[in-house]
Amino acid sequence: MIRLQTRLPDDYTRAEPDDLAARVAEAKRRLGERLVILGHHYQRDDVITFADARGDSFGLSRYAATRQDAEFVVFCGVHFMAESADILTASHQQVLLPDLNAGCSMADMADEEEVEQLWDELEGVIDLERVVPVTYMNSAASLKAFVGRHGGAVCTSSNARAILRWALGLEGAAPVAGGRGDKVLFFPDQHLGRNTGFQLGFSGGDMRVVNPRLSLGGLEERDAKEATFLLWKGHCSVHQRFSADQVSAFRASQPGGIVIVHPECAHEVVELADQVGSTDYIIRAVDAAPAGSVIAVGTEIHLVDRLAKEHPDRKVVSLDPLVCPCSTMSRIDLPHLAWVLDGLLDGVVRNRITVHETVAASARVALERMLAIA
Repeated sequence: MIRLQTRLPDDYTRAEPDDLAARVAEAKRRLGERLVILGHHYQRDDVITFADARGDSFGLSRYAATRQDAEFVVFCGVHFMAESADILTASHQQVLLPDLNAGCSMADMADEEEVEQLWDELEGVIDLERVVPVTYMNSAASLKAFVGRHGGAVCTSSNARAILRWALGLEGAAPVAGGRGDKVLFFPDQHLGRNTGFQLGFSGGDMRVVNPRLSLGGLEERDAKEATFLLWKGHCSVHQRFSADQVSAFRASQPGGIVIVHPECAHEVVELADQVGSTDYIIRAVDAAPAGSVIAVGTEIHLVDRLAKEHPDRKVVSLDPLVCPCSTMSRIDLPHLAWVLDGLLDGVVRNRITVHETVAASARVALERMLAIA
Protein backbone atom coordinates (compact mmCIF):
# COMPACT_ATOMS: atom_id res chain seq x y z
CA MET A 1 0.00 0.00 0.00
CA ILE A 2 1.41 3.37 -1.01
CA ARG A 3 1.28 6.26 1.43
CA LEU A 4 2.91 9.60 0.76
CA GLN A 5 4.79 11.21 3.61
CA THR A 6 5.90 14.81 3.26
CA ARG A 7 9.67 15.21 3.28
CA LEU A 8 10.75 16.81 6.54
CA PRO A 9 12.53 20.18 6.55
CA ASP A 10 16.29 20.05 7.06
CA ASP A 11 16.11 21.54 10.54
CA TYR A 12 14.44 18.30 11.66
CA THR A 13 16.49 15.77 9.69
CA ARG A 14 19.81 17.43 10.60
CA ALA A 15 19.05 18.28 14.20
CA GLU A 16 20.89 16.58 17.05
CA PRO A 17 18.86 14.00 19.03
CA ASP A 18 19.15 16.03 22.24
CA ASP A 19 17.80 19.12 20.48
CA LEU A 20 14.87 17.18 19.08
CA ALA A 21 14.12 15.63 22.46
CA ALA A 22 14.08 19.11 24.00
CA ARG A 23 11.66 20.34 21.31
CA VAL A 24 9.32 17.40 21.90
CA ALA A 25 9.41 17.91 25.66
CA GLU A 26 8.68 21.62 25.28
CA ALA A 27 5.80 20.95 22.87
CA LYS A 28 4.31 18.45 25.33
CA ARG A 29 4.58 21.00 28.12
CA ARG A 30 2.90 23.74 26.11
CA LEU A 31 0.11 21.55 24.74
CA GLY A 32 -0.60 20.07 28.15
CA GLU A 33 -3.80 18.05 28.49
CA ARG A 34 -4.81 18.88 24.93
CA LEU A 35 -2.28 16.21 23.83
CA VAL A 36 -1.85 12.52 24.52
CA ILE A 37 1.00 10.51 23.00
CA LEU A 38 0.58 6.76 22.61
CA GLY A 39 3.59 4.44 22.28
CA HIS A 40 3.34 0.87 21.03
CA HIS A 41 5.51 -1.74 22.76
CA TYR A 42 7.65 -2.12 19.62
CA GLN A 43 8.48 1.57 19.41
CA ARG A 44 12.06 2.81 19.64
CA ASP A 45 13.24 4.01 23.06
CA ASP A 46 13.92 7.63 22.12
CA VAL A 47 10.27 7.97 21.11
CA ILE A 48 8.52 5.83 23.70
CA THR A 49 10.11 7.83 26.47
CA PHE A 50 7.62 10.59 25.60
CA ALA A 51 4.58 8.30 25.57
CA ASP A 52 1.79 8.99 28.05
CA ALA A 53 0.76 5.36 27.69
CA ARG A 54 2.47 2.21 26.42
CA GLY A 55 0.71 -0.90 25.23
CA ASP A 56 -0.61 -2.90 22.32
CA SER A 57 -2.61 -1.35 19.52
CA PHE A 58 -6.14 -1.98 20.83
CA GLY A 59 -5.32 -1.20 24.43
CA LEU A 60 -3.83 2.13 23.44
CA SER A 61 -6.84 3.00 21.28
CA ARG A 62 -9.20 2.28 24.16
CA TYR A 63 -7.04 4.38 26.46
CA ALA A 64 -7.18 7.30 24.05
CA ALA A 65 -10.98 7.08 24.07
CA THR A 66 -10.94 7.60 27.84
CA ARG A 67 -8.88 10.78 27.48
CA GLN A 68 -11.75 13.04 26.52
CA ASP A 69 -9.67 16.04 27.53
CA ALA A 70 -7.14 15.30 24.80
CA GLU A 71 -7.93 17.09 21.56
CA PHE A 72 -4.93 15.55 19.81
CA VAL A 73 -3.95 11.87 19.92
CA VAL A 74 -0.48 11.25 18.48
CA PHE A 75 -0.11 7.51 17.85
CA CYS A 76 3.51 6.33 17.76
CA GLY A 77 2.72 3.07 16.05
CA VAL A 78 1.60 2.15 12.54
CA HIS A 79 -1.27 3.06 10.26
CA PHE A 80 -3.89 0.47 11.24
CA MET A 81 -3.37 1.40 14.90
CA ALA A 82 -4.10 5.05 14.23
CA GLU A 83 -7.22 3.99 12.30
CA SER A 84 -8.45 1.99 15.30
CA ALA A 85 -7.86 4.98 17.54
CA ASP A 86 -9.88 7.21 15.18
CA ILE A 87 -12.72 4.67 15.21
CA LEU A 88 -12.87 4.53 19.00
CA THR A 89 -12.22 8.15 19.96
CA ALA A 90 -14.77 10.96 20.08
CA SER A 91 -15.52 13.31 17.20
CA HIS A 92 -13.68 16.21 18.85
CA GLN A 93 -10.45 14.19 19.05
CA GLN A 94 -7.99 14.13 16.15
CA VAL A 95 -5.60 11.22 15.64
CA LEU A 96 -2.19 11.90 14.12
CA LEU A 97 0.46 9.49 12.83
CA PRO A 98 3.94 11.10 12.79
CA ASP A 99 4.99 9.31 9.59
CA LEU A 100 2.36 8.25 7.04
CA ASN A 101 4.72 5.59 5.71
CA ALA A 102 4.62 3.75 9.03
CA GLY A 103 2.49 0.89 7.82
CA CYS A 104 2.35 -2.81 8.68
CA SER A 105 3.53 -5.39 6.18
CA MET A 106 1.09 -7.95 7.55
CA ALA A 107 -1.89 -5.61 7.41
CA ASP A 108 -0.97 -4.68 3.86
CA MET A 109 -1.11 -8.36 2.81
CA ALA A 110 -4.91 -8.21 2.76
CA ASP A 111 -7.11 -5.47 1.39
CA GLU A 112 -10.85 -5.10 1.08
CA GLU A 113 -10.96 -5.79 -2.66
CA GLU A 114 -9.07 -9.08 -2.29
CA VAL A 115 -11.22 -10.24 0.61
CA GLU A 116 -14.44 -9.31 -1.18
CA GLN A 117 -13.30 -11.19 -4.29
CA LEU A 118 -12.47 -14.35 -2.32
CA TRP A 119 -15.78 -14.08 -0.46
CA ASP A 120 -17.67 -13.91 -3.76
CA GLU A 121 -15.74 -16.91 -5.13
CA LEU A 122 -16.44 -18.94 -1.98
CA GLU A 123 -20.14 -18.20 -2.37
CA GLY A 124 -20.09 -20.28 -5.54
CA VAL A 125 -19.00 -23.46 -3.74
CA ILE A 126 -20.06 -23.25 -0.07
CA ASP A 127 -22.88 -21.79 2.04
CA LEU A 128 -21.58 -18.43 3.25
CA GLU A 129 -24.19 -18.39 6.00
CA ARG A 130 -21.97 -20.93 7.76
CA VAL A 131 -18.70 -19.02 7.24
CA VAL A 132 -17.67 -16.55 9.93
CA PRO A 133 -15.02 -14.01 8.91
CA VAL A 134 -12.51 -13.07 11.61
CA THR A 135 -9.89 -10.40 11.12
CA TYR A 136 -6.87 -9.88 13.33
CA MET A 137 -6.55 -6.45 14.91
CA ASN A 138 -3.54 -5.95 12.61
CA SER A 139 -5.71 -5.07 9.63
CA ALA A 140 -7.12 -2.05 7.88
CA ALA A 141 -10.33 -0.41 9.10
CA SER A 142 -12.03 -1.49 5.86
CA LEU A 143 -11.46 -5.16 6.78
CA LYS A 144 -12.79 -4.65 10.28
CA ALA A 145 -15.83 -3.13 8.60
CA PHE A 146 -16.09 -6.16 6.29
CA VAL A 147 -16.33 -8.61 9.19
CA GLY A 148 -18.76 -6.28 10.94
CA ARG A 149 -21.06 -6.37 7.92
CA HIS A 150 -20.79 -10.14 7.53
CA GLY A 151 -21.44 -11.25 11.10
CA GLY A 152 -17.83 -11.74 12.11
CA ALA A 153 -15.53 -10.24 14.70
CA VAL A 154 -12.09 -8.78 15.23
CA CYS A 155 -9.61 -10.64 17.41
CA THR A 156 -6.34 -9.87 19.16
CA SER A 157 -3.50 -12.26 19.88
CA SER A 158 -4.80 -12.39 23.46
CA ASN A 159 -8.41 -13.31 22.70
CA ALA A 160 -8.17 -15.20 19.40
CA ARG A 161 -9.05 -18.47 21.12
CA ALA A 162 -12.27 -17.06 22.61
CA ILE A 163 -13.25 -15.47 19.29
CA LEU A 164 -12.72 -18.68 17.32
CA ARG A 165 -14.64 -20.71 19.92
CA TRP A 166 -17.52 -18.29 19.43
CA ALA A 167 -17.24 -18.38 15.64
CA LEU A 168 -17.44 -22.17 15.53
CA GLY A 169 -19.98 -22.52 18.33
CA LEU A 170 -17.65 -24.67 20.42
CA GLU A 171 -18.56 -25.73 23.93
CA GLY A 172 -18.00 -22.96 26.44
CA ALA A 173 -18.20 -20.16 23.88
CA ALA A 174 -19.64 -16.84 25.02
CA PRO A 175 -23.42 -16.60 24.40
CA VAL A 176 -23.21 -13.75 21.91
CA ALA A 177 -25.46 -13.52 18.86
CA GLY A 178 -23.94 -14.68 15.57
CA GLY A 179 -21.01 -17.01 15.13
CA ARG A 180 -21.64 -20.75 15.30
CA GLY A 181 -20.52 -21.47 11.79
CA ASP A 182 -18.87 -24.49 10.20
CA LYS A 183 -15.91 -22.52 8.89
CA VAL A 184 -13.80 -19.49 9.68
CA LEU A 185 -12.16 -17.23 7.14
CA PHE A 186 -9.23 -15.85 9.14
CA PHE A 187 -7.05 -12.98 7.92
CA PRO A 188 -4.51 -11.54 7.48
CA ASP A 189 -2.13 -13.67 9.63
CA GLN A 190 -2.17 -17.37 8.87
CA HIS A 191 0.09 -18.23 11.82
CA LEU A 192 -2.14 -16.82 14.57
CA GLY A 193 -5.11 -18.60 13.01
CA ARG A 194 -3.24 -21.89 12.70
CA ASN A 195 -1.74 -21.79 16.19
CA THR A 196 -5.11 -20.98 17.73
CA GLY A 197 -6.78 -23.76 15.75
CA PHE A 198 -4.29 -26.27 17.11
CA GLN A 199 -4.89 -24.95 20.64
CA LEU A 200 -8.58 -25.69 20.15
CA GLY A 201 -7.85 -29.31 19.24
CA PHE A 202 -8.04 -29.10 15.45
CA SER A 203 -5.41 -30.64 13.19
CA GLY A 204 -3.54 -29.50 10.12
CA GLY A 205 -6.04 -31.47 8.05
CA ASP A 206 -8.76 -29.05 9.14
CA MET A 207 -6.84 -26.07 7.74
CA ARG A 208 -6.16 -24.68 4.28
CA VAL A 209 -4.13 -21.64 3.29
CA VAL A 210 -5.84 -19.36 0.78
CA ASN A 211 -3.71 -17.37 -1.64
CA PRO A 212 -5.55 -14.18 -2.66
CA ARG A 213 -3.63 -14.03 -5.93
CA LEU A 214 -5.18 -17.29 -7.15
CA SER A 215 -8.74 -18.15 -8.12
CA LEU A 216 -10.66 -19.50 -5.10
CA GLY A 217 -7.51 -18.88 -3.10
CA GLY A 218 -5.75 -21.66 -4.96
CA LEU A 219 -8.08 -24.26 -3.45
CA GLU A 220 -9.94 -27.10 -5.07
CA GLU A 221 -13.68 -27.01 -4.46
CA ARG A 222 -13.33 -30.05 -2.19
CA ASP A 223 -10.76 -28.22 -0.03
CA ALA A 224 -13.06 -25.26 0.42
CA LYS A 225 -15.89 -27.53 1.49
CA GLU A 226 -13.87 -29.75 3.86
CA ALA A 227 -11.72 -27.18 5.65
CA THR A 228 -12.77 -25.66 8.95
CA PHE A 229 -10.10 -22.95 8.85
CA LEU A 230 -9.47 -20.93 5.71
CA LEU A 231 -6.25 -19.11 6.56
CA TRP A 232 -5.19 -16.07 4.58
CA LYS A 233 -1.66 -16.28 3.22
CA GLY A 234 -0.26 -13.45 5.34
CA HIS A 235 2.39 -13.14 8.02
CA CYS A 236 4.41 -10.77 10.17
CA SER A 237 7.81 -10.10 8.61
CA VAL A 238 9.41 -9.98 12.07
CA HIS A 239 7.84 -13.04 13.67
CA GLN A 240 8.24 -15.21 10.59
CA ARG A 241 12.02 -14.91 11.01
CA PHE A 242 12.05 -17.07 14.14
CA SER A 243 12.75 -20.73 13.47
CA ALA A 244 12.86 -24.15 15.13
CA ASP A 245 16.62 -24.21 14.52
CA GLN A 246 16.98 -21.04 16.59
CA VAL A 247 15.10 -22.66 19.46
CA SER A 248 17.34 -25.73 19.26
CA ALA A 249 20.49 -23.61 19.17
CA PHE A 250 19.38 -21.61 22.21
CA ARG A 251 18.56 -24.73 24.19
CA ALA A 252 21.95 -26.24 23.31
CA SER A 253 23.78 -23.14 24.51
CA GLN A 254 21.54 -22.43 27.50
CA PRO A 255 20.26 -25.63 29.13
CA GLY A 256 17.42 -24.67 31.39
CA GLY A 257 16.77 -21.45 29.48
CA ILE A 258 13.24 -20.23 28.83
CA VAL A 259 11.79 -19.65 25.36
CA ILE A 260 8.86 -17.24 25.07
CA VAL A 261 7.39 -16.44 21.65
CA HIS A 262 4.52 -14.55 20.06
CA PRO A 263 1.69 -16.55 18.42
CA GLU A 264 2.44 -14.84 15.10
CA CYS A 265 5.45 -17.19 14.89
CA ALA A 266 5.31 -20.34 12.75
CA HIS A 267 3.63 -23.35 14.36
CA GLU A 268 6.83 -25.38 14.66
CA VAL A 269 8.37 -22.56 16.72
CA VAL A 270 5.29 -22.26 18.93
CA GLU A 271 5.35 -26.02 19.52
CA LEU A 272 8.92 -25.86 20.83
CA ALA A 273 8.50 -22.78 23.01
CA ASP A 274 7.96 -22.88 26.76
CA GLN A 275 5.44 -20.06 26.71
CA VAL A 276 3.42 -18.38 23.97
CA GLY A 277 1.47 -15.15 24.15
CA SER A 278 0.83 -11.57 23.12
CA THR A 279 3.21 -8.71 23.75
CA ASP A 280 1.50 -8.01 27.08
CA TYR A 281 1.79 -11.70 27.97
CA ILE A 282 5.48 -11.71 27.08
CA ILE A 283 6.09 -8.70 29.33
CA ARG A 284 4.30 -10.39 32.23
CA ALA A 285 6.15 -13.66 31.64
CA VAL A 286 9.55 -11.97 31.79
CA ASP A 287 8.45 -10.07 34.90
CA ALA A 288 7.49 -13.36 36.56
CA ALA A 289 10.66 -15.27 35.61
CA PRO A 290 13.03 -16.00 38.52
CA ALA A 291 16.14 -13.88 38.97
CA GLY A 292 19.04 -15.44 37.12
CA SER A 293 16.85 -16.79 34.33
CA VAL A 294 18.10 -16.82 30.75
CA ILE A 295 15.19 -16.00 28.47
CA ALA A 296 15.04 -16.03 24.67
CA VAL A 297 12.14 -13.97 23.38
CA GLY A 298 10.65 -14.36 19.92
CA THR A 299 9.28 -10.92 19.17
CA GLU A 300 10.35 -7.45 17.97
CA ILE A 301 13.81 -6.37 19.13
CA HIS A 302 12.89 -2.98 20.63
CA LEU A 303 10.65 -4.73 23.17
CA VAL A 304 13.26 -7.43 23.82
CA ASP A 305 15.98 -4.85 24.46
CA ARG A 306 13.67 -2.87 26.73
CA LEU A 307 12.86 -5.98 28.76
CA ALA A 308 16.57 -6.71 29.08
CA LYS A 309 17.23 -3.22 30.46
CA GLU A 310 14.31 -3.40 32.86
CA HIS A 311 15.42 -6.79 34.25
CA PRO A 312 19.18 -6.62 34.88
CA ASP A 313 18.96 -9.67 37.13
CA ARG A 314 17.82 -11.78 34.17
CA LYS A 315 19.45 -12.36 30.83
CA VAL A 316 16.90 -11.49 28.14
CA VAL A 317 17.95 -12.02 24.52
CA SER A 318 16.35 -12.22 21.11
CA LEU A 319 15.67 -15.73 19.86
CA ASP A 320 17.01 -14.55 16.49
CA PRO A 321 20.75 -13.78 16.90
CA LEU A 322 20.63 -11.43 13.89
CA VAL A 323 17.60 -9.61 15.34
CA CYS A 324 15.04 -7.84 13.20
CA PRO A 325 13.32 -4.58 14.06
CA CYS A 326 9.91 -3.74 12.70
CA SER A 327 11.17 -1.49 9.91
CA THR A 328 7.85 0.28 9.40
CA MET A 329 7.32 0.92 13.12
CA SER A 330 10.85 2.33 13.23
CA ARG A 331 9.81 5.07 10.80
CA ILE A 332 8.32 6.86 13.79
CA ASP A 333 11.33 8.77 15.09
CA LEU A 334 12.16 11.97 16.94
CA PRO A 335 12.31 14.16 13.81
CA HIS A 336 8.80 13.13 12.73
CA LEU A 337 7.40 13.39 16.26
CA ALA A 338 8.89 16.86 16.73
CA TRP A 339 7.56 17.95 13.32
CA VAL A 340 4.01 16.87 14.14
CA LEU A 341 4.06 18.48 17.58
CA ASP A 342 5.55 21.72 16.28
CA GLY A 343 2.72 21.83 13.77
CA LEU A 344 0.18 21.66 16.60
CA LEU A 345 1.92 24.55 18.33
CA ASP A 346 1.55 26.53 15.10
CA GLY A 347 -2.11 25.55 14.73
CA VAL A 348 -1.40 23.09 11.89
CA VAL A 349 -2.67 19.51 12.16
CA ARG A 350 -0.32 17.24 10.21
CA ASN A 351 -0.88 13.62 9.19
CA ARG A 352 -4.37 13.31 10.58
CA ILE A 353 -5.80 9.80 10.18
CA THR A 354 -9.53 9.66 9.55
CA VAL A 355 -11.82 6.72 8.89
CA HIS A 356 -15.02 7.47 6.96
CA GLU A 357 -17.99 7.18 9.29
CA THR A 358 -19.66 4.52 7.13
CA VAL A 359 -16.57 2.31 7.48
CA ALA A 360 -16.10 3.24 11.13
CA ALA A 361 -19.67 2.29 12.02
CA SER A 362 -19.30 -1.25 10.62
CA ALA A 363 -15.84 -1.61 12.16
CA ARG A 364 -17.25 -0.64 15.56
CA VAL A 365 -19.79 -3.46 15.22
CA ALA A 366 -16.95 -5.97 14.80
CA LEU A 367 -14.94 -4.45 17.68
CA GLU A 368 -17.92 -4.32 20.00
CA ARG A 369 -18.76 -7.92 19.14
CA MET A 370 -15.20 -8.88 20.07
CA LEU A 371 -15.52 -7.13 23.43
CA ALA A 372 -18.86 -8.85 24.11
CA ILE A 373 -17.32 -12.24 23.36
CA ALA A 374 -13.98 -11.86 25.09
